[in-house]
Amino acid sequence: MDDSDLSSALLFEPIIEGILTNGYGLVDTFLTPAEVTGLATRLHERRAAGQFRAAGIGNQQVTVENTIRGDEILWLEEASATPEERAFLQRISTFVDYVNQTCYLGLREYEFHYALYPAGTFYKRHLDRFRTDSRRKLSVICYLNTDWQESEGGQLAIYLPGTDEASESQVIISPVGGRLVCFESGRLEHEVLPATCERLSVTGWLKTGSIPFVSLG
Repeated sequence: MDDSDLSSALLFEPIIEGILTNGYGLVDTFLTPAEVTGLATRLHERRAAGQFRAAGIGNQQVTVENTIRGDEILWLEEASATPEERAFLQRISTFVDYVNQTCYLGLREYEFHYALYPAGTFYKRHLDRFRTDSRRKLSVICYLNTDWQESEGGQLAIYLPGTDEASESQVIISPVGGRLVCFESGRLEHEVLPATCERLSVTGWLKTGSIPFVSLG
């Protein structure tokens, strides 16, 4: 194992172990503080240039429903990516390769967007995988908030199923800059709680082609 392989294992293995053990994986050092600042700066520049739009719901995401979700998004495209965005997407690509080598999920592609939640907005409880499209296997959220405080809210609430509805449990995760959260798109419902200030992230999904679903759990 060379240095790059060892570095990848140290960064990615806790995510995989977390999914296997707890249903979700988390690592606080997926991005360095400088990378968080760089991506957050690009996010704000693109929003100021009018490139963001209100997020929609459903498979085509064309229906805007503010009572369900209030974030603004911009999809990241390789062709128009800045150096900071390309570096992020390359790290995701390395993560995809690692997951395929260790978990045999057959991931073939990924899609990511910037997400900005204005103060007071939220995303109600939902599941990321569509009924008519099962290609999304892993949901990935990477936060771009600097010096986030618990009092500012904006936490991710993940609902872990029990043997029945009464035994369901909830995990609350703060959107700390540099932190990455990953979970199976078709298994865990989740929601974004309101924050008292802007909440920033890069959010996306690791996807298969038409390969049947394989669970990590």
